[in-house]
Amino acid sequence: MSNRLRVKDSILKTVTYGAAFISLFALLSILGYVFAKGAHLLNLDLITHDYKAVNHIAEMVEGVMICDCEPDQRLDDDIYYSSTWGVGFKDDTNLEGNIVVVVAYVHPDSPLNQLVNRGVSEEYLDLDVDDTLIRIAFEGQPSTLSRYGAKRMIDDFDAMETFRELEFQTSGGGIRGSIITTLYLIGLTLVFALPVGIGAALYLNEFAPKTRLTRLIRSFIETLTGVPSIIYGLMGLAIFVPMTVRLTDATGGNIISGALTLAVILLPVVIRTTEESLKVVPDDYRHASLALGASRTQTTFKVVLPNASAGILTATLLAIGRIIGESAALVFAIGTSIKDDITLTGKSTSLAVHIWAMMSDEPANVELSSTIAIIILIIVLSMNISIKFLSKRMLRKYGVTK
Repeated sequence: MSNRLRVKDSILKTVTYGAAFISLFALLSILGYVFAKGAHLLNLDLITHDYKAVNHIAEMVEGVMICDCEPDQRLDDDIYYSSTWGVGFKDDTNLEGNIVVVVAYVHPDSPLNQLVNRGVSEEYLDLDVDDTLIRIAFEGQPSTLSRYGAKRMIDDFDAMETFRELEFQTSGGGIRGSIITTLYLIGLTLVFALPVGIGAALYLNEFAPKTRLTRLIRSFIETLTGVPSIIYGLMGLAIFVPMTVRLTDATGGNIISGALTLAVILLPVVIRTTEESLKVVPDDYRHASLALGASRTQTTFKVVLPNASAGILTATLLAIGRIIGESAALVFAIGTSIKDDITLTGKSTSLAVHIWAMMSDEPANVELSSTIAIIILIIVLSMNISIKFLSKRMLRKYGVTK
């Protein structure tokens, strides 16, 4: 090899390794930032709790007295306890990363287990562990507020034998609704996109004549992959939202219109990936099946399609990743309202749109957004591993690999 070729080869290797290193460095930097900002908020409560907290203003039930009781279990050092009321408070961080005062312990005999709602309906309430304290108002004395901290609140509370009203709220800040919405979107979008996409790929590769029109259709499909997703969102707003409003009880953007929009976005990816997986199936399989008396349709669905299943699963994985990560189109097609009660015909947000909503606040909630990003990464990684496992099993089943 001449010196000129060696130099050229060295330059190409340097460029290749350099580009790979830059890509890897950028990816690791993003992952490192996301985990550094959001890992401390990652817990089961974030996934299972509602986003919206419910506020209650309560008063004591008439005739109920203070308990003057000691705790029946050992309390942690960071819990400040009032023996007068049989309750313990502590400083904590809520699911959105803000410092709050929460209820850490309630004695079984505490009068706070019997409260009356001061709202329109006089329902009975009780103070539960993990409820967030907002304020406690007294007769003739200044109120004690959560911004004073747990110790100050418990000291003020312990010194009183009655109170006028106690304001607290249930735990909020969770993303349960956004997770449910994302799962609905994945399921509905795949139901809409996969049959059409796989059917179109089968026709183009197995049945369509090799004509100029077929080549033109392929060119159009490839062109659609480069259309910005926000354009699809406008299409969803103009077509699918009015259609679902007319056919269902929806009043605006909804999960069905969002899934239909995502299905259109995914069709080019599904068609092209499936078609490429069909092309790698050896023609000998087709010829052998036809020689044994099978029809072309039987050959396609009994021989070709099963042997292309690994590629189709890859297309499914790409589709799921696109669904989970899509936000621009869904802002128009489904809305940006973060909801806890999820219905197919109602507005809600996916995990990606939830991040968009958090980052649109003033100030932006970077910590919670990073935590949601970690959850998205975990979901995508789990599905990636599952689909690769299924692909290997199918390849082994049809004798493509050992």
